[in-house]
Amino acid sequence: MDFFEFLKKFPDERAVISHFIQIRYSGRVACHHCGSIKVYQKNERPKVFHCADCLNTFSIFKDTIFENSSTDLCKWMYAIHLFLNGKKGISGYQLMREIGVTYKTAWRMLKQIRLAMGNIENQEFIDTVIEIDETYIGGKPRKGKDNDDDDMPKRGRGTKKTPVVGVIDRENKKVHAKVAKPNKEGKKLTGKQLLEIVNQVAKTPLLVMTDEFKGYNVMKRTNHVHLRINHIESFASGIIHTNNIESFWATLKRGIIGVYHQLSAKYLQEYVNEFCFRYNNRSHKNKTNPNMMNALLKQAVLA
Repeated sequence: MDFFEFLKKFPDERAVISHFIQIRYSGRVACHHCGSIKVYQKNERPKVFHCADCLNTFSIFKDTIFENSSTDLCKWMYAIHLFLNGKKGISGYQLMREIGVTYKTAWRMLKQIRLAMGNIENQEFIDTVIEIDETYIGGKPRKGKDNDDDDMPKRGRGTKKTPVVGVIDRENKKVHAKVAKPNKEGKKLTGKQLLEIVNQVAKTPLLVMTDEFKGYNVMKRTNHVHLRINHIESFASGIIHTNNIESFWATLKRGIIGVYHQLSAKYLQEYVNEFCFRYNNRSHKNKTNPNMMNALLKQAVLA
């Protein structure tokens, strides 16, 4: 959707409300309290509906990322439009300038949009081939800061960066990624942690591709067929490779470096969710998925 299509679709707040009613209620609003469809819209407050049966009033934006926001709905839609059209995202300062709000408001809006992007009920991959790999986020390792050995800066598994584990469905090109926080003993990327992430998407025995990392030895205790690629020898051996998930890591890191520059480990999962959503809802031939905004608005309902 380009800028002129956006203006035609959302000329005012009532157009936004009408579109959201189609997304959330399939065009027919039901009372949040009793489920009755005998409701009517208040003219002076178009976000609010009144139920003729239980006499309660409710907002159609309750339990969504828009709840408790005083920002104009058209600005919300334009923020989502800009966010989705930017292949690698948009910074809080840029959004602040584009829609005329404070930086605090712009930052909160982007945070809420990322919350919707991660609001996915079912990530299960069924009857297919999956690739599993991990990456590390946190900037380049520096002597005396990220490493114990000042003479030999470490990368990857030897660094103190934050690890992120990703699972990609090779058939449907859907990705699921989680920040792997240290366990109670301070250990990262244990076999138990890796298996928990795999089990979130793999409910049936699958063909699993990984590299030689010893943490993946835990796959021996599962019903999955586990194949490994030794990256010291080659990047691929026939169908045995992890190239798809590594391609996703490249996109994630380019977005972080090019737009966000640096991230706090506290909010890292939200940014990972953002790039998973972009990857899973992308279109081919360099065109934006026309259903991407509707997909996000569906996930904007948090309850």
